Amino acid sequence: MDDLAGFLRTRRSRVDPAAVGIPTDRHRRVEGLRREEVAHLSGVSVDYYVRLEQGRATQPSEQVLDALARVLGLDETERGHLHRLARQRRRRAKAPGGRVRPELLRVLDLVTDAPALIMDHRLDVLAGNRLAGLLYGRPIPGLNTARHIFLEEAERGLYSDWENCTLDVVGHLRLAAGKYPEDPRLASLIGELAMGSERFRRLWARADVRARAHGRKAYRHPLVGLLELHQENFALPDESGVELLVLSAAPGSPAEDGLHLLASLGTHSGDAHSTMDDGKISHGLGPVDRSATPVDPTEDRS
Repeated sequence: MDDLAGFLRTRRSRVDPAAVGIPTDRHRRVEGLRREEVAHLSGVSVDYYVRLEQGRATQPSEQVLDALARVLGLDETERGHLHRLARQRRRRAKAPGGRVRPELLRVLDLVTDAPALIMDHRLDVLAGNRLAGLLYGRPIPGLNTARHIFLEEAERGLYSDWENCTLDVVGHLRLAAGKYPEDPRLASLIGELAMGSERFRRLWARADVRARAHGRKAYRHPLVGLLELHQENFALPDESGVELLVLSAAPGSPAEDGLHLLASLGTHSGDAHSTMDDGKISHGLGPVDRSATPVDPTEDRS
């Protein structure tokens, strides 16, 4: 799904030669830097760099990778991605199983005034609180936010800043593909998105990577209107690739009023909230049955 050669080619094409001291003229036909220019600036032989871009050179040293990152102007996220891709042949990371501990589900129960989700590296939502179900307007089990953004909500307008959301999703999936290149479920998701969305195909070809981070998230909910929220991501220390996401509203803001209204509408209308709790799906507003044995939500249940 991802490889060192392709990443180097796309990064090389984006470097302005003038920014690294290489004069250009109107006869230059190469977009970005030439291979030999990257090799010269990073202190490696042209032959070796060509073999890197052709996927024939293995195990480049840390020094070579750092030099390439400097020449290509990589940011911290891209630099980490470059090193990870270079290590793939030596050590393959095993994809996390996706099991949700009961203690984490109890944390979700404590978040009552903001939508909160537990999400894995594939952007599968493993669990969510009541407000999360009301925000998305659908059951939480089975929700994948990448699929939701590209295939389900592209024309319906839930995501107020849809185009930027797509950039975030593709950048995150690129990082995940570099970290877990042998994850068949991730490969299947990427293939599904590529088949179903022309925008996804175009963004994927750019090979951009983005770390999932905190920031503004705006939703245009059909019942309560615009909700300008702040997303905070909490990486779980013992759950590789799994994060707790909380979407909060500033005190006294219209978004805070909107979340309160959404919660009250859900109560009055009887809209179900759904979470994956201890392997048992709970619908409605009553207490959750915690007697079931936890299961792995990634299991094939067909």
